[in-house]
Amino acid sequence: MATFDVVFEGGGAKGVAFAGALEVLYQGNHRLARLVGTSAGAITAALCAAGFTPAEMLAAVGERVDGKPRFTRFMDVPARNSFDAGRLERSLLLQMLESIDVPFIPEAIERRFDRALLHALLANPLYAQLFSFVECGGFFAGRAFLDWIQEKLAFKGIAPNDTLAVFHAKTGADLSLVVSDTTEMEMLVLNHRTAPDVPVAWAVRMSMSIPFVWQEVIWRAEWGTYLGRSKTGNVIVDGGVLSNFPMRLIATSDEFVRAIMGEASPFEALNLGLMIDENLPVPGAAAKAPPAGSFLDFPPVRRVARLLDTMMGAWDSEMVRRFNAEICRLPAKGYGVLEFDMEGARLDLLLQAARQAMTEHLRARLR
Repeated sequence: MATFDVVFEGGGAKGVAFAGALEVLYQGNHRLARLVGTSAGAITAALCAAGFTPAEMLAAVGERVDGKPRFTRFMDVPARNSFDAGRLERSLLLQMLESIDVPFIPEAIERRFDRALLHALLANPLYAQLFSFVECGGFFAGRAFLDWIQEKLAFKGIAPNDTLAVFHAKTGADLSLVVSDTTEMEMLVLNHRTAPDVPVAWAVRMSMSIPFVWQEVIWRAEWGTYLGRSKTGNVIVDGGVLSNFPMRLIATSDEFVRAIMGEASPFEALNLGLMIDENLPVPGAAAKAPPAGSFLDFPPVRRVARLLDTMMGAWDSEMVRRFNAEICRLPAKGYGVLEFDMEGARLDLLLQAARQAMTEHLRARLR
């Protein structure tokens, strides 16, 4: 039996593989100490810290609504009323409409018409997604995911607005979630030391805000500071933009890391990085194309998906080389970042590959 500080890599829908790896860890009665995650890894890290077992995670993954996996609802079309007045007034479309001068029409009437046209266009789901992409940085709202993570955390006694400080007090867990501040071009590591007033559910939502897919998050004044510095109004996206596999946070102990993570773990913990490896095939599985006619088959979305698969397939190479023996690679070749409809035999194959990878890793590490 061993204790591990664990880093969960980002990887979108492929992050379900973590549940298979964790099954093996828990079956061996191994314990988890510090938990660090980016994007999909942030979701897993937060659920682990809240007390979810692998079986409970798999049950959450397997939830269905109207016969479809609930995860597919994470690709939620932004509702017209989800865009605040300020966002609409600053929008590129409204600026373009107002630049058109219609002869003999009073300016006040033009202004009302421009706004009525904008609202009418936003009633069309496809236009709402395109508007969201241009104005908010992503095709999808991300509200369905936020509702889901708040619901799941509530099962373990974590209220929707519980902050990272409150979460730490309730669970005793040392949870760190990586996000990217695009305003100040800075990687942020959110935990009870660095950003105690950020709600834990919103911290996870920020970490999984894959650029061009989900709307970016704007840091709110009530979320306080980060390491004593104001971030109000800053644009926050997926942590994978700057560090998709933040192994550095548990494997090194320089001044930067100590400021974020505190002193060394109080346990004599081993380091464990869980990496979603795009180069390792999943036995029995093949690549899957999106169904023809679906939004995921829309050319701009296909380009974004390919970009994301490329981005998530690149890792923090120096850390990987330095701490190669401490990393368990979970096979994921042929699986997509946005494959949220994964189920049945295809899901089982990914989980089984992760179980086997973890079994072999522990056998090599602890023999």
